Amino acid sequence: MTAVVRTRGLRRTHGSGDSLVRAVDDVDLEVAAGETVAVMGPSGCGKSTLLHLLGGLDRPTDGEVWLGGRRVDTLSERALARMRRTEVGFVFQSFHLMEELTAVENVELSALLAGRSPRAARRRAEELLDRVGLADRARFLPSALSGGQRQRVAVARALSNEPAVVLADEPTGNLDSAATLDVLRLFEELHRQGQTLVIVTHDARIAATADRLVSMRDGAFVDETRLTGGTTGQLGALVGWDD
Repeated sequence: MTAVVRTRGLRRTHGSGDSLVRAVDDVDLEVAAGETVAVMGPSGCGKSTLLHLLGGLDRPTDGEVWLGGRRVDTLSERALARMRRTEVGFVFQSFHLMEELTAVENVELSALLAGRSPRAARRRAEELLDRVGLADRARFLPSALSGGQRQRVAVARALSNEPAVVLADEPTGNLDSAATLDVLRLFEELHRQGQTLVIVTHDARIAATADRLVSMRDGAFVDETRLTGGTTGQLGALVGWDD
């Protein structure tokens, strides 16, 4: 399979001498088209820093980052911003929705920034909100939505530019069990539809839905496990939920 995301010798350090911190330390990673990779590890192990490097939100100290066959860590700031708008979708733990915009406006804004016409952006946003089960909440402000609904809006926004890869940073970290199950089902559906996903998480339930689980410690990969890809039914049985 073609690698959508690839890194070689990736490093991100902070400080120097005795205060040197190796946030990401010599990481090699390949993510194939349509693959879901989960990255787990203790707090402070470098998971989020890795995701920021993959998405062009941060630059490595050493090493290479490739997206769709193009090296991106050497791009100018303008080219990096264009890449983030058109080729990468981000989902964050804290949603990062614009509170003064409705759900549909939050989603369409991302499509507009990716270059779609206003009409096409609105149509795309409405289609995506329907896809994540929120067509009836399209005109609601984020403050009128539950945590799980806000995260589903955030996922719809991440998909609005038809990204090569979606990068999710602790997407269930602020959700209760019922909302987590909703988001798990959504990510499973994206996986079935062939969306490439890299998910940083501390939640074994969402990691169990991936094709591969990578464990990090002190900035480095320490283990990798090929998974069969869990289902929410299996996960529900494991944690006592009804499917």
